[in-house]
Amino acid sequence: MPELPDIVTYIEALDRRITGQTLERIRLTSPFLLRTVTPPVSDAEHRSVRELRRTGKRIAIGLDGDIWLVLHLMIAGRLHWKERREGALSKRALASFDFSNGTLWLTEAGTQRRAALHLVIGEEGLRALDPGGLEVLEADLQRFTAALRSANHTLKRALTDPRLFSGIGNAYSDEILFEAALSPAAMTLKLNGEEVARLFAAIRTTLEGWVVKLRSRTGGGFPEKVTAFQEGMAVHGRYRESCPRCGAPIQRIRYAANEANYCARCQTGGRLLADRALSRLLHQDWPSTLEELEMLTAKKAPVSGESS
Repeated sequence: MPELPDIVTYIEALDRRITGQTLERIRLTSPFLLRTVTPPVSDAEHRSVRELRRTGKRIAIGLDGDIWLVLHLMIAGRLHWKERREGALSKRALASFDFSNGTLWLTEAGTQRRAALHLVIGEEGLRALDPGGLEVLEADLQRFTAALRSANHTLKRALTDPRLFSGIGNAYSDEILFEAALSPAAMTLKLNGEEVARLFAAIRTTLEGWVVKLRSRTGGGFPEKVTAFQEGMAVHGRYRESCPRCGAPIQRIRYAANEANYCARCQTGGRLLADRALSRLLHQDWPSTLEELEMLTAKKAPVSGESS
């Protein structure tokens, strides 16, 4: 799912292209995309774009008349800019937005249709779509601490809860926790003041750093390669690869449709966090430390000269 750095990069690219331009036509190819009835899509056509804004992980396009198009890309939704009008949309396209100078496509990979488009009126309509999470890049340490300690959750859950923090998801939460050298399973109410400050600094460093990196990679072009697995990430999507800080293998916990990636040596004092599926399978044989995992792996490895 595109998160704060990705959404910021999208908005910057769109701002250069559509602010001040007229939205001439909206074409919807999926009946599942539009999630609102009022105002109708036709009310947004033939209006000029006056503002773009990020609302959590949503892209809000403000039009004359205080009408807002709000796009939530969810996991597999992506945006594509076409300099010239193209008649037929691709099979993955859910919608196109024809502007006076080009066309914006919204596509979604896979068969599940989770991306969403809302049409709302005014600030009140926008607020209704905002989960209310804290904008950490605009907050101070005191406000961040209050939000973090408002409930007792694991750090991974807290960082990815849009009601607590805005714009952070599965990928960048892994990178933030690695930067802060904190376990994804640490409980928010058990962190001391120094750890909270370290986490706060890590969020700002990680998110601001990735905005700069993505902006540089995109240049003046449109971001066509938005992915949850960015080249240069320290732990996310790097299961079993070497930690860039200490060289230990990156570990992974899977839960529901998500996962947490971490370095046991850097973040948990060498302790392996129990993956639900594997711990149920192995029971008492589940290794609790990196050393035990290495011994278990060594026992299973074929001896040199033996057939595998």
